[in-house]
Amino acid sequence: MPESIQNTDRMPLSASPKDEAFGAESTVRTVRFELSLKTMITMVLVGVGLWLVIRLAPVLLVLAIALLIVGTMSPSVSWLEARRIRRGLGISLMFSAVLVGAVLLLTLTIPSLVAQLTALFEREPAFRKALANYLSHHQLSAPLGDWLRNLKYGGLGSTMGETAFAYSLRLFEIAAYGLSAIFLALYIMIDRDRLRGGLFAIIPRAFHIRLSRVMLNLETIVGAYIRGQLITSCMIGVFTFILLTACGVENALALAVFAAMADVLPYIGGFLSVGPAVLAALGKSPTTAIIVLVLMLIYEEFESRVLVPRIYGRALRLPSSVVLFSLMTGGILMGLIGALLALPVAATIMMLLEELRVELPGEQEQTTDTALRVGDELAEEEYERRTEGVAAQEAAAIALEISVDRKFDESHPSEAVMSEPEGEAKI
Repeated sequence: MPESIQNTDRMPLSASPKDEAFGAESTVRTVRFELSLKTMITMVLVGVGLWLVIRLAPVLLVLAIALLIVGTMSPSVSWLEARRIRRGLGISLMFSAVLVGAVLLLTLTIPSLVAQLTALFEREPAFRKALANYLSHHQLSAPLGDWLRNLKYGGLGSTMGETAFAYSLRLFEIAAYGLSAIFLALYIMIDRDRLRGGLFAIIPRAFHIRLSRVMLNLETIVGAYIRGQLITSCMIGVFTFILLTACGVENALALAVFAAMADVLPYIGGFLSVGPAVLAALGKSPTTAIIVLVLMLIYEEFESRVLVPRIYGRALRLPSSVVLFSLMTGGILMGLIGALLALPVAATIMMLLEELRVELPGEQEQTTDTALRVGDELAEEEYERRTEGVAAQEAAAIALEISVDRKFDESHPSEAVMSEPEGEAKI
């Protein structure tokens, strides 16, 4: 049934005296909407797709993390391949190195943190009594001192076991998803050529060049994001180590490593890095703890307002305002995971708008846009010529080769012009 809007004008059976006095005619308009079968099927499919996305959200999240791991590992594996190391051996070396590094970090940080927390809990009553006595000497803080002196932990202890059990289940679930993402990333890297060939087989050949450029740019985005994470984590680790060492706090190296690891997490990373450092400083003196707290909070504010927008903005080619807006939006929509994936997603959206040559309403076509379209046509012509009668897996490799050459020429235009033979155009 076709879509239609039917308007029916009908004269009223009787007119009111007021209408007759003014000689007016009232019109009754009926609007009827009819949905075609195609529109209804589309709406049903969209609804089913959204339902599947919601139900499969954990699976999609595992896939996203696996692709993030693949994008992080791929440059190192390619570097090893360029030095005549077999791909399988390179993958094994990289994953083994990451596993050993993770075990070393956990071994370095967890035991010392547990020991410090245990010591703090043992000394907590004496420290609370001393702090309550100090606050009681001042009129404004005397109520707080009385509250600390009379503080009881009965209610907290009654629910501690239940809370610990709930958190342990949650941690086990996160660990299971993390292991699934790691193994999925491993399988994706091992079966790279077959998976890439299958992807190119289901995509029309007219879009293979653009698809290859999108894949290259995704790898660049992931690498830039990981580099940004490493820079910010190393900076807060170094700052924490110097601060705690200067204040004479024990286990400064372990706490600095923990702060660097926690800094990866948006929003709560700052609290996770500040908390253990302040608790460790409390074991020395309250004054030291206050100094550490103030300086750590100042650094966290500096990192979130200055370092993160500049470092990630430069690495991902995003404006500082877009970086902050993306982090807030991702955190509101999906919590911690959304904030963690917000910057790569924002960079990917902007990259897709650029690579798919989407014409935005407020932009006018520039000379560079015309040159890009000409380059796209030349690259597609070369791809069609070189892949005639070639299987999808080999065609994918050719498409990536052409895209790599063109990306190099775009980033080094002077070298590309010098390397072009006279009378020939280089893609």
